[in-house]
Amino acid sequence: MSLGFKNSLFFGQFNTVQSGSSKSRSQKHRILSIEPVRTSVLDGYIVPRNIEGKIDNIGKVKLNKDFVLRSKSVLTVDKEVDVDGNGGLGRERSNYDAIVIGSGIGGLVAATQLAVKGAKVLVLEKYVIPGGSSGYYERDGYTFDVGSSVMFGFSDKGNLNLITQALAAVGCEMEVIPDPTTVHFHLPNDLSVQVHREYIDFISELAAKFPHEKDGILKFYGECWKIFNALNSLELKSLEEPIYLFGQFFQKPLECLTLDAVYGCLLAPIRISFVHHLIKENCLQSAYYLPQNAGDIARKYMKDPQLLSFIDAECFIVSTVNALQTPMINAAMVLCDRHFGGINYPVGGVGGIAKSLSKGLVDQGSEILYRANVTNIILEHGKAVGVRLSDGREFFGKTIISNATRWDTFGKLLKGETLPKEEENFQKVYVKAPSFLSIHMGVKAEVLPPDTDCHHFVLEDDWARLEEPYGSIFLSIPTILDSSLAPEGHHILHIFTTSSIEDWEGLSTKDYEAKKKVAADEIISRLEKKLFPGIRSSIAFMEVGSPKTHRRYLARDKGTYGPMPRRTPKGLLGMPFNTTAVDGLYCVGDSCFPGQGVIAVAFSGVMCAHRVAADIGIEKKSPVLDAALLRLLGWLRTLA
Repeated sequence: MSLGFKNSLFFGQFNTVQSGSSKSRSQKHRILSIEPVRTSVLDGYIVPRNIEGKIDNIGKVKLNKDFVLRSKSVLTVDKEVDVDGNGGLGRERSNYDAIVIGSGIGGLVAATQLAVKGAKVLVLEKYVIPGGSSGYYERDGYTFDVGSSVMFGFSDKGNLNLITQALAAVGCEMEVIPDPTTVHFHLPNDLSVQVHREYIDFISELAAKFPHEKDGILKFYGECWKIFNALNSLELKSLEEPIYLFGQFFQKPLECLTLDAVYGCLLAPIRISFVHHLIKENCLQSAYYLPQNAGDIARKYMKDPQLLSFIDAECFIVSTVNALQTPMINAAMVLCDRHFGGINYPVGGVGGIAKSLSKGLVDQGSEILYRANVTNIILEHGKAVGVRLSDGREFFGKTIISNATRWDTFGKLLKGETLPKEEENFQKVYVKAPSFLSIHMGVKAEVLPPDTDCHHFVLEDDWARLEEPYGSIFLSIPTILDSSLAPEGHHILHIFTTSSIEDWEGLSTKDYEAKKKVAADEIISRLEKKLFPGIRSSIAFMEVGSPKTHRRYLARDKGTYGPMPRRTPKGLLGMPFNTTAVDGLYCVGDSCFPGQGVIAVAFSGVMCAHRVAADIGIEKKSPVLDAALLRLLGWLRTLA
């Protein structure tokens, strides 16, 4: 689930944007600017305002040229990461404003946001590099991304480019390469769809495949733009902080009414007293998206079974579940941001994001310690006050922020403590999403056609296999964009497919390795048949990781990549925010609102930092309103 929002800390810190010619996938630019982009309606359909032209009978328009960016110099990311942290950070009882467990993107964004507000922060990372699922590793001249290479939130415009903003907040910049195609779908019945960077190009292609559903296609994606445009106009921080919420509503009531999924129930009292006439005009929008899922909206406008299956595939990339189980807000963010800001790959690999944020954190006077395996959260009189490491060291702070999953936080770091009622409720609504079988390969470059896209989604024969283990294949070839990641004359293929850890338990070492080989061989055979004939003979390097690998290196229960609803959810009602029932303890990452994905966890980090900052006294707060709002949020989650 991928979301992102604007923080006022970043206003005025970016260069301007200038119109110019389009850039090919091989060209690079630096993300340094933010420019709000308005929206308009073409032929009655909601689209981005930056699309100029007129839709013809298959939905095509004539477009203006893309942006060319003016920029400063680029941050240099060191080849090696200081694995000793900050000079062997002490064993004394130093008191920090916040201690962050884990250096995933959510944890690092929370840490850096707090640091720029003046807080003293300590990040504790179990591994020798930062990033978690957005980390990297190097083998035989290849630099592999641990997780996804599809990077949202790296654009130069709008308010949802959270990665750009998070880096800028700590004075960091990264060079990025625009990707002209978000993903190329290869689906049953020989359905092939490229999701082009330009929205109208994508809509034109999809409408050409389903001409009888053109109107429904435009209306469904128009609903997505309605949500996206409303969020993109707002400054969003913590939805658990009432002063901020009320301020946003008074400033932009129409946008908040459109978004009632997040704001409607939270702001009901002032909505009644302040904008009664607006409610009458927007009654159909009021509270509309809160319980809605993408599949519900899609079925309102579309009837073709194969088109609805395509929407399922679109949502599966977002959330590893089908459209009926994907909250509409989450789907809208990804399905629109890929066109609004586009997919932009960081030069040198995704791992550079975490390295840059870590450097920025230290530059702000805070600290990060590697090889620091937190085993316990220390409680005193029911309040979280510190952490204990596997080597016995203890660190203490005013607040503790866990970037571990909620299952790991409450099941392991607080082992022996009574599970809070709200966590019981969370686990009733959500289960652990499956993990992945991942294959990192280096292949000879000549095996790939010259027009190969960077990202692919493969489901060859049967739509029913979409959500089955090993059914769908995700493939990223980041060297299509950045050839520096592999030795000359070679490409990287990062292949992953869903897999449950139960399939890998109880095996001897020999049987485990044999099973990995068999599973990888089957996946490679499918890709060889569908996309790249002869790829097997071109393999120069291959490494296979199972769910046990993800559990070991990422410290995630069962290797899960986040929460998944047990049944058809009521939108985002059941997803918890950052505060917990344990005083002084906060959670951040993909098992908090708004869920999975780089932008989602980055937003979680922004929200968490704002709430913590208010609680430690460096942001405004109202104890009375806080208590009322938290009770209301708790009640809303019981409706899920």
